[in-house]
Amino acid sequence: MELVDRFLKYVSFDTQSSEKNEATCPSTEKQYVLARYLKDELEALGMQEVEMDEHAYVYATLPANTDRKVPTIGFIAHMDTSPDCSGADIKPRIIHNYDGTDIVLNEASGITTSVEQFPELKDHVGEDLIVTDGTTLLGADDKAGIAEIVTAMTYLMAHPEIEHGKIRIAFNPDEEIGAGAHLFDVAKFGCEWAYTMDGGEVGELEYENFNAASAKVHIQGRNVHPGYAKGKMTNACLLAGEFVRLLPESETPQATEGYEGFYHLCGMEATVEEATLSYIIRDHDREIFEQRKQRMLDEVAKMNARLGKDIVSVEIKDQYYNMLSQLQDKQQITDIARRAIEEACGFCRVVPIRGGTDGAQLSFKGLPCPNIFAGGLNFHGRNEFVPIQSMEKAMMTVVNICRLTAEVK
Repeated sequence: MELVDRFLKYVSFDTQSSEKNEATCPSTEKQYVLARYLKDELEALGMQEVEMDEHAYVYATLPANTDRKVPTIGFIAHMDTSPDCSGADIKPRIIHNYDGTDIVLNEASGITTSVEQFPELKDHVGEDLIVTDGTTLLGADDKAGIAEIVTAMTYLMAHPEIEHGKIRIAFNPDEEIGAGAHLFDVAKFGCEWAYTMDGGEVGELEYENFNAASAKVHIQGRNVHPGYAKGKMTNACLLAGEFVRLLPESETPQATEGYEGFYHLCGMEATVEEATLSYIIRDHDREIFEQRKQRMLDEVAKMNARLGKDIVSVEIKDQYYNMLSQLQDKQQITDIARRAIEEACGFCRVVPIRGGTDGAQLSFKGLPCPNIFAGGLNFHGRNEFVPIQSMEKAMMTVVNICRLTAEVK
C-alpha cells in the first residue's frame, strides 16, 4: 500500500531534533537527510516548484486543474521527532486485525503496551496498527502527516476529475523544540490559509491551543563547609524545594484536562551553591495565562522579601498564543475542514489542543492554520502507535479539503 510504504520509509530516517542546538536551524544535521529525500521524491512524483532552502524547509506545488478562481491553500507537517525518546533505528511492526489485548512490543525486555494503561487501544479493535519494538518512538508525530500529505497529492494527480485550486505543501524541521515556524517563509508559501496535519486521534479538528511561556527560576545560594555553616550557609537545593511548593499541586499536568491550564516543572538542576528550575506555563485563556505569569513573579518577590535578600529571580519568555484569536472571524476555514473530516470519518470532533503546533505560530504570522488529525497516538515514547485506517482517513481528509475549497462560491 502506497501510504503505508511511504510512512515506513520516512520513519527509517532518524530526525530527532535537539533543544541543545536551538541556535541553529535545523537543530540537527540529520534532519537535512530526510529533507533531501523528500525534495527528490516530490520532484520524481511530478510536483512543481519543489525547493529545499538552507534551513531544510521543503516547499512544493500541485498546480490547479481548473480555470475557476480558487483560493490557494496549503498543508504542512514537520520532519523532526521528539528529543524525549530515541528515533534511531526504528523497527516498526504491523499488527493486523488488532484483537483488543495487550501488545507485547519487546518480549526480551518486558515492554508492553497494555490496554489498562492505554485504553484508547479499545477504539481500534479490528484495525491494523503500526507499533514500535519498544526501544524507540515510532515517528508518527509527524511522519504520518508527511505521508498523508504526499499520498493525497499523488491521489489528486491520479484523479484529475477532482477539481482543485493551487495546492502548496511544506515540510519543516524543529517543531518538537518549538522552532518549526520560526523560519517558515509565509510569503513564499503564498497561501490564503493552510492546515497542519499534526493532530492525534482520528476525526479530530483543533483550532484552539494553549497560550504558552517558559520560565526559568534561578536561586543563588551560598556554600560553606557544613561543619561550620550555622548562620552562613544558604542552601539553594532547599530553597528550590520551597519554591516548588508555592505553586498549587492541583494546577499541574497530571491534575488537569480539557481547558484547564497548569504550571509544569519540567527540569531541575541544583547544588547548595545554585539551583535552576525550568517551568512551562500553559493556559487557553489569555487573561488567566497572564495571571499565571504574574503569579510566578509574585512568588519570587515574596520569597526574596522573606529571605531579606534578592537571591531568587525568574526569566519568563512567551512561546506562542492561542490561534483561536486569529481564526474566530474566518469560519470558512474551519467549516471546510469539518466537512472534509466528516466525509472521511463519518464524524468530526473539535477539541482544544493541550499543547501547541506550528500552526499556532503561523496563524500569528498571517497564515491561518488549524490542525487536523494525523492518526497517531501516545506520541514521544515507545508506546506510540498509528492505525493504518486512521492514516487513510487523514489522507482522504486532505483530498476532501482540496475538493471542497474548489466548490466554495
